[in-house]
Amino acid sequence: MTEKDVVIIGAGPAGLACATRLKEIGVNDVLLIEREKKLGGILNQCIHDGFGLHKFKETLTGPEYIERYLQKLINYKVEVLSDTMVVNLFPDKSMILSGPWGREKIKAKAVVLAMGCRERTAGAIWLAGSRPAGVYTAGVAQRLMNIDNYMIGNEVVILGSGDVGLIMARRLTLEGARVLMVLEKLPYSSGLPRNISQCLNDYDIPLYLKTTVTRIHGKARIEGVTYVSLDDEGKPIPGSERFIRCDTLLLSVGLIPENELSREAGVAIHPVTGGPIVNDTYQTNIEGVFAAGNVLHVHDLADWASMEGELVADFAKRYLEGSLPQTQNWIEVKAGEGIRYVLPQRISGKIDVNLLFRVSFPARNKHIVIKDKDRIIKRKRVINPHPAIMENIEVKRDELKGVQSLEVMIE
Repeated sequence: MTEKDVVIIGAGPAGLACATRLKEIGVNDVLLIEREKKLGGILNQCIHDGFGLHKFKETLTGPEYIERYLQKLINYKVEVLSDTMVVNLFPDKSMILSGPWGREKIKAKAVVLAMGCRERTAGAIWLAGSRPAGVYTAGVAQRLMNIDNYMIGNEVVILGSGDVGLIMARRLTLEGARVLMVLEKLPYSSGLPRNISQCLNDYDIPLYLKTTVTRIHGKARIEGVTYVSLDDEGKPIPGSERFIRCDTLLLSVGLIPENELSREAGVAIHPVTGGPIVNDTYQTNIEGVFAAGNVLHVHDLADWASMEGELVADFAKRYLEGSLPQTQNWIEVKAGEGIRYVLPQRISGKIDVNLLFRVSFPARNKHIVIKDKDRIIKRKRVINPHPAIMENIEVKRDELKGVQSLEVMIE
């Protein structure tokens, strides 16, 4: 059985950044595994710009962004297995691989989970009606258009205002399709405000909030949808049903972190993020197993996923060296009033930590408060917090002295 120092599962932005960073800091025995034939993950089909503003201080398309890391992989001679699936992952950090060459069992001293996420489908949201042609998730539609060069439809309705759906509204319009409307069940958009402006407002595409699709019509091909307005509790308002004719329905209704392997290995999963529960070194409840990128929690920018991958690389090296902070008294971090989740979920108090969190609803001119019972540890003013935008607060090690638990809240 082959043994490696670090095995990274997934070669998207987080996995690539982790692999190249490990080489930079002197960890040579690194294996990067990717189930697709081409490295880069979802960014290969993201031909729009807007990537790299934080990481490289310039705007790049998805393929251009990935190319920066691919060049580093070549320069550092990182060992890569593409077109290879990790079939099983075990608690002892061994795993079974399957590829064109057959099957093999390998073992790692440290494992980095970077498998990304997948889209929710029509079945996942219990969408009523038949299953005709013309119903796509936004990411699948993006791949068909940008990679395979297929035009997916002419009269389009988009359900959900996630970022991929918003970007596809613009893409379809530029290709000559007519995007009739974008429907969102929440009272606010679930995508970034900049995408609402650049992808909908600039092209006069209407966005209807507190509205959802209740039925798909058509047999061989979708012929239209019934949509309905929702009340403040998210329930359909009687008599508000309307029908609109269309030949395509795109679903942009959320992402699910890919954690089937994590669960099989015994990794504890957070009920809100859908990703592993980690401490301040991004280590899961299994010693030597780390997580980064969208498999941990869904990021709004690929830049943040890459930076997280690099951070995890530093912690993985320290784990190999036996220099990670150790404690028996972990400080639990909880999401308080107005906060959807906080990450990491527990900290040692022995290193500086950057708390990442999302608010539960859009607000203006609020303060984020971090407190230990009745004692305020830190307070930060945020101008326009939005659930689609990940916020962060850095807490220094000295500020955590004597702290037993932390609660993050908005006020």
